[in-house]
Parts: sequence; structure tokens; C-alpha cells
Amino acid sequence: MQSKTKLYLTILLPVQMIIIKILSFFPEFVDQFYSNGLFVYTSKALRYAFGWIPFSFGDIGYSILIVLLIRFLFKKVFRKKAQWKNIVLDIGATLSIVYAAFHLLWGMNYYRLPMHEILKIEDQYSEAELLMVSEKLIEKANILHTNLETDDSLAIVMPYSKDEIFEKTIPAYKQLNHILPTINYYPKSIKKSLLSIPLTYMGFSGYLNPITNEAQVNGLIINYKAPTTSCHEEAHQLGFAKENEANFIAALTTMNYDDPYFKYSGTTFALKFCLNDLYLRDEQKAFCLIEKLRPGIRKNYQEVNEFWMSYQNPLEPIFKSTYDTYLKANNQPKGMETYSYVVALLVNYYKDKL
Repeated sequence: MQSKTKLYLTILLPVQMIIIKILSFFPEFVDQFYSNGLFVYTSKALRYAFGWIPFSFGDIGYSILIVLLIRFLFKKVFRKKAQWKNIVLDIGATLSIVYAAFHLLWGMNYYRLPMHEILKIEDQYSEAELLMVSEKLIEKANILHTNLETDDSLAIVMPYSKDEIFEKTIPAYKQLNHILPTINYYPKSIKKSLLSIPLTYMGFSGYLNPITNEAQVNGLIINYKAPTTSCHEEAHQLGFAKENEANFIAALTTMNYDDPYFKYSGTTFALKFCLNDLYLRDEQKAFCLIEKLRPGIRKNYQEVNEFWMSYQNPLEPIFKSTYDTYLKANNQPKGMETYSYVVALLVNYYKDKL
């Protein structure tokens, strides 16, 4: 790439940032013309292009980029006579291209209409409403657990492999059409990440590659969590970029599917958000509700906690902090602390339905 081209691309970076900032003030426009317009076609094209590949093309791409970054650092930066003008232009031009690709292919979804406006529900809720929905979810979770396991002390074991779970998410999303008619998850492009071990040590269950639109699921996570994780990443694929909204759609999709194991995974997933939020408000009330759960459900929660604790390491908080900063930079001011809005969606959607 010629120096003049690199200079133009570098100058273009702040221009792009200004344009994105202006567009962020017009969520209706973004929702109509990008999320429900251009993105529908580009995302589907990317899923057709990469979904059929049995391994994660995006993971390989990331691995190559890491190697190229290391090569760049040693070849140009870590030198006695580093040519800083060229280095700055190289970095600026690369960031400009990545920034443009990220927002054109997926990132503009951060600025679409919020989910509560799409569903025409409230975004605030009272403690009384939280208690009511939590109690209904506990009742539903207990019934599902009883139907799947007669021994109330045993955790539910998901009888499906992750690949089978991936296949089941397609009809699961079809059953969501009556709630969100714009959602059409086809073709699928969801895979076990080739980087599952580093993902686990970083503390992540999965991620979406915004450039290839491949949904990546951590292949090491407990299968009980795989339905909600898969549907969460697929929600990202379908243009719901915010973590709290993807969590809500994951709960909605799994709870509405007619498979009892998916229903159990989704119901306990939604319940945990509600219990966590109630705990922050009133610990005693939260513990009283937890006592109403069958011991086997609590054991499922415990299994998940023990899995993540077994991979805890000194670097995990750094990765989480970096991701938190990324979220805050992309129209999610609360970063990873998104419980309240997830719960607002769950409470206001389900208070008249459970």
C-alpha cells in the first residue's frame, strides 16, 4: 500500500467516527435502513459464504492476524531505528479499514432501536413485579425439572451434543417468528470455536465474528448452558448487538421452543438474571426464593459456577475489563453490568404471560 493511500485512509478514520456518532442519534433510521435493510442481506450472504465450512474460518483469520501483528511489531516497531511516520500510517490505515468493515458488516446494530421499543413494552419495573415474575419462573423451572428428572436432588443433564443443539436452534428461532416477525435465522453459521481453551481462560462462553458473521460457541462449556449460549450468539448474528438484548432473545427463543431441555435451559437462564437482580435489592428475599427451587436446579447453577472457577486465572479480569471498555465504547454505557435492562425486558414481557 502506497504512503499516500495510507495517509488518506488514516485521515478517513476520524471522519468515519464522526459519521457514526451522528448516525447514533437516529436509531429509527439505523433500525429501518441498516438493521432491517442492508444488514439483512450482508449477514445472510456471509452466513452462506462461511456457514457451510465445518470449522471456524474466523478463528483461523484471528490467529493469522495475531501472527501478522507479532511480525509487524518485531519487524517495524521493535527496531533501533524505527520509522515512526510509516508505523503510524500503517496503524492508522489498518484501523480505518477495520473500523469501516466492522460497522458496515455488523457494528451499526449497536445504534438501532432498543428492544423495549421494538416490542412496545416498558423499560422500568418495580420490585413487586420482579418478585412476581421470579416466583412464576421458579414454578415453571420446578415443573420442567420434575418432568425431566424425578429425583429432585439431581441436576439435569443435557442429552444432546453441541452440534445437535446447534441444529435445534434453527426450529427454535422459527417458533419465535410470531413474536419478532423480522427474525429469520437461515442459513445457520454456528460452530464450536477453535479457540475454546483461551476463550475459557478469558471467561467467555462464545462470541460473534463480526467480519465473517460466524457464531462461535466455546466447545468446553457445560452442555446445559449450550442452548442459551448458542441462541445468544445467533441473536448477535441477526443484528441484536447489545449483550443485554441478546441475553433476552436467548431466553425468549429457548423458553418458546417445544423441546423441554431447551425450555429448562432458557427458564433457569432467565431466572438467574432475576434472582441476581433481586439479590442486589434485597438479599433476604432472594435467598427465600432460592430455597423454593428444587435442589437439582441449584445443582445445575453450582456446576456452571464450579466450571468457571476451575479456569480462573490472574489474566481473566484484564480480559473482562477490556471487553467492558469495548462495550461502553459501543453504546452500552453500563458495560458488562447489564442485569437491570435484561431483567426489565424479562419482567415487562413475561409479567402477563407466565
